[in-house]
Amino acid sequence: MLFGVEVLVVAVLGLECVTLWRLWLAGRRAGAGRREAMGAALRTVVPEKARRLLAQEARGLHGLGLWVLRRRHAVPEDALALPYTGPQTATMYGLAFVCLVETVMLALLVPWPVAHAVLLVLDVYGVVLVLARHAACVTRPHVVGADGALRIRYGVLFDLRVPAAAIAGARVERRYPDGWLRVDADGVLDLVVGGQTTVTVELVSPVAFVRPLGRRGWARTVRFHADDPGAAVAALTRGRKEPSPSQDPPG
Repeated sequence: MLFGVEVLVVAVLGLECVTLWRLWLAGRRAGAGRREAMGAALRTVVPEKARRLLAQEARGLHGLGLWVLRRRHAVPEDALALPYTGPQTATMYGLAFVCLVETVMLALLVPWPVAHAVLLVLDVYGVVLVLARHAACVTRPHVVGADGALRIRYGVLFDLRVPAAAIAGARVERRYPDGWLRVDADGVLDLVVGGQTTVTVELVSPVAFVRPLGRRGWARTVRFHADDPGAAVAALTRGRKEPSPSQDPPG
């Protein structure tokens, strides 16, 4: 049974490789460059949601590298980084430990060599993905720019940029909504970490956002978690009060 499944998987992968090769050749004959032809072939063969998931995994592994090097992603020197991983750190480490224990136990209990190897690879990769998700959150904090613009992120899964001109006000407000990313009928977006949000940002006009799998929406109010909500609100308020460097001085 297991051998038959392996043969089927290999056959499917081989068919996809042949299809990609033919599409790539067709693109090259049409005058596209190597990279452009491959991109077009991948967009034809691989569904958009699958491409997004693969891209998120790749960026998560990149975040793991940044975490090891103690670096952060896209945080300018004059900007304020706002970490948000406090409520989830213990949970993520606990989940990684459970996955590691499961890996060791299955390695000891499964006697069949092929199944043993497959499960070992999958379990080790699962541990890596758990650590990569947490690392992506650590290395991609929220950011308040020098001009008061706000960038709200959750690892590689969510990224929303709010221009300073679109922010009407911000306040510290602790709430406990369900889920981790939700938008109600009034356009209130909750980006939840550890079951809570701590900052509420009212907007002058709606801003567009993209969900992890590509679905788009609009938000009129954004609520998110920051480990130091007071610093977040102070930075956003200061950014709104200070004149833009591009403005001429009064008088």
